[in-house]
Amino acid sequence: MHRRQLLNLLLASAVFTLPFGVSAAQIRNARLWRSDNKLRLVLDLSGPVQYKTFTLTAPERLIIDLSGAKLTGDFSQLALTNSGITSIRSGHFGQGDTRIVLDLKAPMQLNSFLLPPQDGQGHRLVLDLTSATHAPQQIAAAPAALAAPLAAPVDRAHPKRDIIVVVDPGHGGKDPGAIGSKGQREKDVVLSIAQLLAKRLKREKGFDVKLVRNDDFFVPLRKRVDIARQHKADMFISVHADAAPRLTASGASVYALSEGGATSATARFMAQRENGADLLGATTLLNLKDKDPMLAGVILDMSMNATIASSLQLGSSVLGSLQSITTLHQKRVEQAGFAVLKSPDVPSILVETGFISNTQDAQRLVTARHQQAVADGLFEGLKSYFQKNPPMNSYMAWVQEQKTGQV
Repeated sequence: MHRRQLLNLLLASAVFTLPFGVSAAQIRNARLWRSDNKLRLVLDLSGPVQYKTFTLTAPERLIIDLSGAKLTGDFSQLALTNSGITSIRSGHFGQGDTRIVLDLKAPMQLNSFLLPPQDGQGHRLVLDLTSATHAPQQIAAAPAALAAPLAAPVDRAHPKRDIIVVVDPGHGGKDPGAIGSKGQREKDVVLSIAQLLAKRLKREKGFDVKLVRNDDFFVPLRKRVDIARQHKADMFISVHADAAPRLTASGASVYALSEGGATSATARFMAQRENGADLLGATTLLNLKDKDPMLAGVILDMSMNATIASSLQLGSSVLGSLQSITTLHQKRVEQAGFAVLKSPDVPSILVETGFISNTQDAQRLVTARHQQAVADGLFEGLKSYFQKNPPMNSYMAWVQEQKTGQV
């Protein structure tokens, strides 16, 4: 059966949850012990999980939400005396998710990470708690070889990770991009806008930003995608100001990857299976190296399709912010097979801030005031998107949890 047909059958199935009948993970057991000033709670799992944690006050609680996980064990055997934990509660919510609540005597600082099977042990979620008033200056992280991609770094100001945005100023170096009628160069315009966007992101609590280039040098297209993956980006935004076939064409537009582009990209990934597996392995729990080529292709297709859906939503939010700043060339997110958008696991958009081939657009694009306005519009659009879709374990997710309810 053709891979695309197989994917469609899977997605059409009402009982489909994970590829090829893989059952939801089970929380089988819990273990608790102390070492020095640290309290360690380990959840023994039947398989990999996605999870997020957040804290609530008055009274103090630590919440662990595990997606698609079922609790089969219990916590009654745990010795909680003098542990700082007064009780542990659990329950099901959503569609097969499990919430675990640790009631605390006082605020505690958390460092959490996932461990894969090794040395006779299965999958585990490790939760290390230290007193918030006597926490060490630096909490040792899990070894890189053992920690799963979902483990979040501990921020000194707050225990949740930053949302990582990779900003890609198009062209650069030997590639000037489009040239305006008065010699305006696309590579200069988009670098200025990207730098302004990066500065705005750095001022916002809960965000971190990486620039693909911060100067006038050339970066190959595929390298730009690799940079986003190396930084475990939550989103990738490529900034451009291209030329159009018609000099009258003007206004901003936003692109996401087309489904046709996703399919052709999948075919290329599968031609080099190790590269395909590596692309997914950076930020997901799927390991394709041992999978049948057809199964690997289906999983990769599913990941790409989900990423395209997120990219369209992200692009719509950005487009909505830009419409109050500049004219729009298209009032909906367009789709095309741009190489820099072909990451299967990072929502990615390409923003045409205007056409440098258009006289009016070019005049605006080179002014500092308009560049700042465009950067602010891009920021507001992506911030709005993440307020509605905060990544697990992020500071933004924690903020939203505080707003939406108590446990």
